Amino acid sequence: MPPAPPFASRMSPHRRRRVLRGLAAGVVVLGLLLWWLWPFGASDPKGSLTFSTGVRTGVYHRYGELLEQALARDLPGVDVRLLPSEGSQQNLARVASGEADFTVATADAVAKYRADGKPGAEGLRGVARLYDDYVQLVVPADSPVQSARDLRGKKVAVGQPGSGVRLISERLLAAAKLDPQRDVTPVSIGIDTMPAELEAGRIDAFFWSGGLPTNAVRELSERFDIRLVPLGDLLPELQGGGTPGLRYYRAAVMSPDAYRRSRNSTAVETVAVPNLLVTTERTDPDLTERFTRTVISSRDDVGREVHAAQRVDLRTAIYTDPLDLHEGARRYYRSVKP
Repeated sequence: MPPAPPFASRMSPHRRRRVLRGLAAGVVVLGLLLWWLWPFGASDPKGSLTFSTGVRTGVYHRYGELLEQALARDLPGVDVRLLPSEGSQQNLARVASGEADFTVATADAVAKYRADGKPGAEGLRGVARLYDDYVQLVVPADSPVQSARDLRGKKVAVGQPGSGVRLISERLLAAAKLDPQRDVTPVSIGIDTMPAELEAGRIDAFFWSGGLPTNAVRELSERFDIRLVPLGDLLPELQGGGTPGLRYYRAAVMSPDAYRRSRNSTAVETVAVPNLLVTTERTDPDLTERFTRTVISSRDDVGREVHAAQRVDLRTAIYTDPLDLHEGARRYYRSVKP
């Protein structure tokens, strides 16, 4: 008896076409699944990158520490170095000069950096819009200061020269009709020393711009009676000029729950400004794409410790105005677009 013909040859031509179409569809599905699980091919980025953060007790630096842990899992071939800084303005200078590869900066600081024509400004690119900073004016609970206008003649910490705090505090003082150099005694320190200086009575107030809650302010409220001064009344004046970056300020409200031990029994009206994750056009697109993916996918893990990071949202992350999106970041957002 002759051997039976192969199974395929026993099928009708119509059935054979159906089977082949099914196999082809299966190959496509398998390919898509492999692309989703391993979307960047076999070659993972390797090398090192520097992330410029902020003062060690601020939100920027803690965010950087937690993001570093997430990057260690997702990009094991990349060595991430954190570089503390004074804040937004110094961060932008570092990235523009190549001293750092990625950083966080407020949108108003980015706008000013570009408007001033600082070196490397045109090469800056956005990776993601992160969370908003809330401007906080902190005073002792029994202070007579009820508004920013009451700071006249006071000793006020206004942030370090390279910080976003310095930029917004000087603008708010000007909106309150106070000269930042003559009508107050400005103290150039950061959030790492502001609380201790207020507690010791060496300053009368301090400005801080950061996510809610900022641990340094929360810890101060747990050992020393503080109060947050409303700043929302200054917004119309703040937005009234033609200074670069003013359009990025918006009205915001700090809930009494932000700092439960503070002496604020009601919500405090203030000013908020968005934070941007920034790099330059020089950064490798593949690395930036992977970096962006980690930023978005690690939101919940990071947000457990840095509550402000819970506000990172895929739907708004692409809006990095005044910066164009980096090509690698754009590639990632396209890959996850519904």
